[in-house]
Amino acid sequence: MIFSTISKQQHIGTPVGITSICSANRFVIESSLRHAKTNGTCVLIEATSNQVDQYGGYTGMTPDLFRNFVYNIASSLEFPSDKITLGGDHLGPNVWQNEPSESAMKKAEEQIAEYVRAGFRKIHLDTSFSLGDDDKSKPLDTGIITKRAARLCKAAEETYAGLNEKLEKLVYVIGTEVPIPGGAQEQEESIAVTTPEDLEKTIELSKKAFYENDLQEAWERVIAVVVQPGVEFSDTQVFKYNRENTTKIKSKIEEYPKLVLEAHSTDYQSKQALTEMVEDHFGILKVGPWLTYAVREAIFALADIENELVDLQESSNLREGIDKVMVENPEYWEKHYHGTTEDIRLARAYSYSDRIRYYWTNKKVIKLLDKMMNNLIEVEIPNTLISQYMPSQYQLIIENKIEKNPQSLIVNKVSEVLKIYNSACGGNIEK
Repeated sequence: MIFSTISKQQHIGTPVGITSICSANRFVIESSLRHAKTNGTCVLIEATSNQVDQYGGYTGMTPDLFRNFVYNIASSLEFPSDKITLGGDHLGPNVWQNEPSESAMKKAEEQIAEYVRAGFRKIHLDTSFSLGDDDKSKPLDTGIITKRAARLCKAAEETYAGLNEKLEKLVYVIGTEVPIPGGAQEQEESIAVTTPEDLEKTIELSKKAFYENDLQEAWERVIAVVVQPGVEFSDTQVFKYNRENTTKIKSKIEEYPKLVLEAHSTDYQSKQALTEMVEDHFGILKVGPWLTYAVREAIFALADIENELVDLQESSNLREGIDKVMVENPEYWEKHYHGTTEDIRLARAYSYSDRIRYYWTNKKVIKLLDKMMNNLIEVEIPNTLISQYMPSQYQLIIENKIEKNPQSLIVNKVSEVLKIYNSACGGNIEK
């Protein structure tokens, strides 16, 4: 599997890594597969525990439906499925934090079992959340976290053992970043970087818990540890990577030849910063909201083009429509956006947190988006308008490198972000 190659190269001083595409957006998935096909590389696509679970998550997809969703897109692009690795991110009791620990953990075991049965091979065990009967007055003890993680690993291993079709063995990621998945909710002054002591404690206690559960062989397939390298984003701010703050955890991970570091919330970092992260043993870089942020930028640009070409009565009025849906259904953004009414209005559309990504699967929004796409297919879009609203794509159109249709324009916009990660990861590597 690709991850053993990454760890071997990292530990001999060759800075290579892989981008983890953490998204269930169809434009993002298509762009990721097209990008990998063009570059002749494999692709790692991950679903998070709140996106996809045994009950459907917020996307409405169970793990097997998500797998089919990805593979169907791959088939349409003639991209080989054996070059796709599926991963589960933050798998554990995240969604059931308010339930008693036993109830939450049983559901987490069912969740992981469903992921394994669906063919997901990279499993992030995240049991860092305090549950309903845990003491909320203090941080959850690392010993409890690691024991619960080992329990979930055992459930995954038992499920794998019962599969009729023996796929590649599971690999595991342990640890968690400090902020919640999906970005910080509040403005912060700084981000606390994981200490080498905490990194070592997580590794050693995890190993102990695995061994106590007769998971010695599974421990050999733990490939990475999630830490907080000091990168994060919120509504309006991005915390930039400073490699001087991670020299100690870089040295500490070098003591574990089979492990690399995994970084979450790397969205909106510069190419230089991402390159430095890979050089500093972050062999897995997760990105999600930046990709859907690019989708949003492209769709808004196309909506502006539509307004120039289509009569008001025939226009989708997508931008106004999606904001109305968000206002009527605020559960995905209201805890993240703060300030005046005008501040919040701007955030709904343009925030780094990109909470708008939760609404692209809303039935009303799908209808508006389809109408906008169809409107633009039925007219000849002047190159001058592409130049005005999507100048990078304009250059590719006049060079005959991409087609001038809304689908291609959105997918290509996403690829701009993927190219940054591809460069930082050393061009990625073949599976």
